[in-house]
Amino acid sequence: MVTSHSGFRPSNRVESQLRMKNQMTESEKGIVYLVGAGPGGPGLVTRRAYALLARADVVVYDYLVHPDLIAACRADCERVYVGKKAGRHSIEQNKIEEILVDWVRSGKRVVRLKGGDPFVYGRGGEEARRLRDKGIPFEIVPGVTAAVAAAGYTGIPLTQRNTSSAVVFLTGHEDPEKKTTVVDWRAYGALDATLCIYMGMARLREIVDELIAGGRAPDTPAAAVQWASLSRQRTCRATLRELPDAVREAGLGAPAVVLVGEVVAVGDGLDWFERRPLFGRRVVVTRNREQAGELRDKLEEAGAEVLEIPMVRIRGDHDERVWKEILEGLGAYDWLVFSSANGVRHFFEYFLKRHADVRDLGSMRIAAVGRGTARAIEGYLLKPELVPETATADGLADALIATGSLDSAKILVVTGNRGGDKLVTRLEQDGFAIVDRLPVYRTDLQTLEELPQVEDFRERGADYMVFTSSSAVQSFVSQAAKLKTGPEAATPLACSIGPVTTEKLKSLGLTVHVEPCEQTLDALVASIIEHARSP
Repeated sequence: MVTSHSGFRPSNRVESQLRMKNQMTESEKGIVYLVGAGPGGPGLVTRRAYALLARADVVVYDYLVHPDLIAACRADCERVYVGKKAGRHSIEQNKIEEILVDWVRSGKRVVRLKGGDPFVYGRGGEEARRLRDKGIPFEIVPGVTAAVAAAGYTGIPLTQRNTSSAVVFLTGHEDPEKKTTVVDWRAYGALDATLCIYMGMARLREIVDELIAGGRAPDTPAAAVQWASLSRQRTCRATLRELPDAVREAGLGAPAVVLVGEVVAVGDGLDWFERRPLFGRRVVVTRNREQAGELRDKLEEAGAEVLEIPMVRIRGDHDERVWKEILEGLGAYDWLVFSSANGVRHFFEYFLKRHADVRDLGSMRIAAVGRGTARAIEGYLLKPELVPETATADGLADALIATGSLDSAKILVVTGNRGGDKLVTRLEQDGFAIVDRLPVYRTDLQTLEELPQVEDFRERGADYMVFTSSSAVQSFVSQAAKLKTGPEAATPLACSIGPVTTEKLKSLGLTVHVEPCEQTLDALVASIIEHARSP
């Protein structure tokens, strides 16, 4: 309780102001958030974690953190990699703790992003104690730990009524500097519980022998799960005695979790994740970040591991003088034509700032280049009157001309800085219309050096790379040297959304392996699935 010098307690308002002042003082000093990044899949991260990443001044992250989480940080966020692999330690733990202290003392909001959960074999306790001893404020944000993810993504229940009512987490390597373990494996062999063994792959035969010597039956069902929750997840099931040999033959290694217990047999047939049609496939999405979400969701629903490498950046670009002229003569237009979903979004963002209602558009008829653009228009409670079957400039021009309404009609074409010329020319020359072009956004090439996920692509490559615009193709080709993959990386096959993008790919010497008959995201994903299933 806060009291005044006179002995009287201050009002609730004063007390609240004092608390706010203290909180502001703490924030000015900086703070560290020990955040669990989950087992790998970026969808298994809390909303709190994403919110902190979006606000962080500095993110200090580990080897197992998915690159999409790093990409979620602000552009000016300082990214510090301190990743460690077994047998190859990039930075000592003590040094990592010093890095946190140094950054936070400079007044920064620091996110320490750790694979899994910070307090489950993540050394989060050591870092929290160091921060406490230095008088530095911190917060713990839990994450999904690897054993829970491995169980869920293989259909192995860690507990099961009448089978297992206890779960034990164990580590085969409790200190990265040690070459041996002090865990009494024989004691746990005698325990009637599901065993979840972290970091035990290097000593799996020794661990198994000790468990059996302690009383665990050699034919106990067991499984090793590598890269749990990612599309490269691999699962090896065998009896406890046979598991080390089975793992070696299958070529499984770290990072992996070993599950031991009768529940492994209960999970037979429940491996839902590995049954998805694009499981094991890696797909690069080249759309700008604002538009990539829908395509990403559809690919991940099909089981793919998705890596976003946006090749272009989209931003609003409004010429006030042109807009003033357009708005003053808005009622004179017969058609409002949108050549892209980006144009829809940026047009209405600007228009609705100056008009309270879309009804201010008047009686103009609306046309959209394709169904995706039409859906964007419908999001503003407007129904396009015309949507061509073929989502191209020529397809839209043909459909508009076929209405027989263009002779001397006045048309407003909404587009970006890199498109619309062909459509305008066709409408003017073949449709005899009076056309005004209204650019509302810019498409700029993305500089790949700014993207942390590019290094991940260079190291591992991908199975497919999806292009949904000619500008993305141009950006990819112009920066291909920066995306050169290593000798062990997979070389992706090019996927195109439709004929215009395909034409651009072929004109630049690239082979198109996947192109849907219909220019929709659903059709594109279905075509990738069909190609992946083909021999």
